[in-house]
Amino acid sequence: MNSSSPAVASSVSGALGIHRVVALLKLLAQHREQGLRFVQIAELAGLERPTAHRVLKALSKEGMVERDPTTKRYLLGPLIFELGLAAAPHFNLSELSAPSLQRLAQRTGDTAFLFIRRSMDAVCVSRIQGNYPIQTPVVPIGGRQPLGVNAGGLALLLGLEQDDAQEIIKANAPRLEAYEDLDADELLRSLQESRALGYAVIGEKAVPGVTAIGLPIYNPMKQPVAALTIAAITRRMTRARQAEIVPWLRQEVDEVERLLYR
Repeated sequence: MNSSSPAVASSVSGALGIHRVVALLKLLAQHREQGLRFVQIAELAGLERPTAHRVLKALSKEGMVERDPTTKRYLLGPLIFELGLAAAPHFNLSELSAPSLQRLAQRTGDTAFLFIRRSMDAVCVSRIQGNYPIQTPVVPIGGRQPLGVNAGGLALLLGLEQDDAQEIIKANAPRLEAYEDLDADELLRSLQESRALGYAVIGEKAVPGVTAIGLPIYNPMKQPVAALTIAAITRRMTRARQAEIVPWLRQEVDEVERLLYR
């Protein structure tokens, strides 16, 4: 059968289509934090706009790509995460982080949380309460808030480049109105304070009477993908106690990263 036969031509065309899809997904992976606009994708991928539109539409329908409704930028979709977990069961972040959360809760007596990033939000995927009489399980499992509203989201912003973090805060500004005593300026101040301290800290903002601290979990490319946090009543989470807890947090973040990427 020669190379001009319909079967071979169809095979070559299909292979080229797969290469285009993979190249586009790799492109979005490289720009996973801020995402890309449609025009940027077409230009960087070297695709004609109608072709880029068809590919993105198909990938969006399958959940491999999603478009942020606020920024209008395209990001990797939830199916990519699900496929990653299916392909590598040892990458189950909740399962791998469980011992670290348990140790943190036992050591501090307070509530330990695991957050992951979903586009412009932080999602609580696990939490374990300590034995202190007053607990602060203020964010439910599955709870989703704009990045920066809670210590997990603030830790994720802390792990980003400053310009990227500021862009996210600006984009999320209208959503912050739902939280008392918290706006974009206040969130930027909290981020600046956290950068100076070397860890995320936020209190008396979204949840009065509660203060929490956190640190980001990085992937091998040094991009923040999750965060471990400890929350307690504000009068208990003093600056001196924060300084005591932070080394324990760092130790567990290092352990989770080791398990994830060994």
